[in-house]
Amino acid sequence: MKGPIPCLLWLLLLAGCFSLATIIQPRPLVWTGNSDTGGALKRLLGDSRRLFANQFFVQADVTFHSGYYPSIFDQAKAPKDTRHLTAKEGEPEAEEHERQMNFLGPPRDWIERFGRHFLITEHTHLEGGKAREILPWLRMSAELDPQKIETYTVAAYWLRSLGKLNEAESFLRAGLRNNPGNCELLFEMGRLYNENFHDAGRARNVWEAALRKWTEAAEAKKNPDLSQLDEIAVNLARLEEKQGDLPRAIQLLELATRATPNPEALRRQIDELKQKLAAQTPAPAPKAR
Repeated sequence: MKGPIPCLLWLLLLAGCFSLATIIQPRPLVWTGNSDTGGALKRLLGDSRRLFANQFFVQADVTFHSGYYPSIFDQAKAPKDTRHLTAKEGEPEAEEHERQMNFLGPPRDWIERFGRHFLITEHTHLEGGKAREILPWLRMSAELDPQKIETYTVAAYWLRSLGKLNEAESFLRAGLRNNPGNCELLFEMGRLYNENFHDAGRARNVWEAALRKWTEAAEAKKNPDLSQLDEIAVNLARLEEKQGDLPRAIQLLELATRATPNPEALRRQIDELKQKLAAQTPAPAPKAR
């Protein structure tokens, strides 16, 4: 077709693309974590973006397992607890995860046995530098749902493992901007300062803030998450013990006995610290007669 009509159509299409571009305002996704929560993805997807965010997080879990993951046709449900993504071998979370991931079981017939030759049937985890493969999925999940706390904590853990400490700090700060005062993010930030930057002062300040925020949140809840209190108090107590403040360490361990599943072990540590404190305390001078 000749004439001015095709040109007008092209001009109209060009104008529409330009208008859409000015509305969406695209920008690159970077690990600085400055999530544009009011930007393109929110405008296009609305509240449904959280569904996509969860799917991207699950995809990170699938990638972490090299594709070995329960499908909708498996009897076992996909693990809902995400702590295995940062758990070390031998920890309770890792052992429970191993049990949950034994979902295939023995083949029921020769057809299923033959079909498994074409499937991933070995439960493995990404290690070393290969773990970076899960980071793009976590980044997209955080972009779509900035209130999904586990996205920040898992991403920060693996960024720290890969030696990307500044990126981990930036990403956690972005999480705190989107979720002010969240004690999980504050705890993870304290771990970064303590374990990686070896900055005891900043770690103490952040963990003290996490403890205050947990206490404030617990007062407003009927069933607060005691595992968070356990992590914060125990790690802060170890820091105080290392820095020589034994009374504060004892106080924190006594607080943690409210939350830990193994209070006997903490009580033994408290007794040891009390003995150490007593040995450091000089005996009172005899009164003059």
